[in-house]
Amino acid sequence: MKTPTNLIPLILLFLLILLPSVASEYLLHIFILVLLWAYLATSWNILGGYAGQHSLGHGVFLGIGAYTSTLLFIRLGISPWLGMWIGGALSALAAWFIGYLCFRYGLKGPYFALVTIALAEAFVFLSSNIVSVGGARGLEVTWIGNNPLMMQFDGKLGYYYIILIILVFGILITQWLHKRRPGYQWVAVRENEDAAEALGVNTLRTKIEATVLSAFMTAIGGTFYAQYFTYIGPRTVFGEVVSVQILIFAIIGGLGTVWGPAVGALLLVPVAELARANLSGSVGGAHLVLYGTVMVLVMLFVPKGIVGLAQDVFSRLSRRFAKKNMYKEAL
Repeated sequence: MKTPTNLIPLILLFLLILLPSVASEYLLHIFILVLLWAYLATSWNILGGYAGQHSLGHGVFLGIGAYTSTLLFIRLGISPWLGMWIGGALSALAAWFIGYLCFRYGLKGPYFALVTIALAEAFVFLSSNIVSVGGARGLEVTWIGNNPLMMQFDGKLGYYYIILIILVFGILITQWLHKRRPGYQWVAVRENEDAAEALGVNTLRTKIEATVLSAFMTAIGGTFYAQYFTYIGPRTVFGEVVSVQILIFAIIGGLGTVWGPAVGALLLVPVAELARANLSGSVGGAHLVLYGTVMVLVMLFVPKGIVGLAQDVFSRLSRRFAKKNMYKEAL
């Protein structure tokens, strides 16, 4: 039976489907960014939120997906629809290798975070110095005109629906795993790795699985990023700024929650884009200052994130109503 709470996602999806009929091109662009960052944060949340392994270098996986599909497209004419899966597979392979080396030798917490930052910078350096992948100039996606089979559209409508579908699938995957064995194992590792190991959880395999899935999903977003912006560079996809942006939305929305990353992106991206558009000329990096300020406030006053706070409030209200009903029945 559908409850009002269960119907909220369906209502939001219906509104998002109808949005292009009333939105301007600029507003559609803002919502494309919201959906893109919501998806990337959802992908990061599997590793950082559920499994508790805070990667600060997820731009590595975004970049592998973006560069792979773009190179296949401009060099061999392979459609990004196919290139995104190849990029996802390469990213998953890289994630397995990175995860195995890190977790096999006990890297966790700040040490794992520092390693991921270093890896992201290493990829920036490598891609900047390899001419065959564009070097420091990066790569421009060849425009061949309106061609859905090549993930290219004259307007923003096609891109909007593509990223909406990708986000819906990302949330559905997270929701499905959230109440299944992998989700429980990730949370167990996050809460107490030693206790999880004692209960029979293979913590090494569990963390690697979370890393691989998170990387694969992030790489899919990398292909869309490249096709939508039609340009990728070493620092724009591998750099620390994009990696930090991805995790900020998940932290602010609520780590380890299905809807937290999407809520964080929905609240922050429009404000940040307006700040970038109106203040970038006078205050460089205004959107980054905004991200930092909001993140500090959330960590101080709402450590569980917005969704976590809402869940706590709803739980308290439910208990209060239950007590009132019990009291009435007793009378």
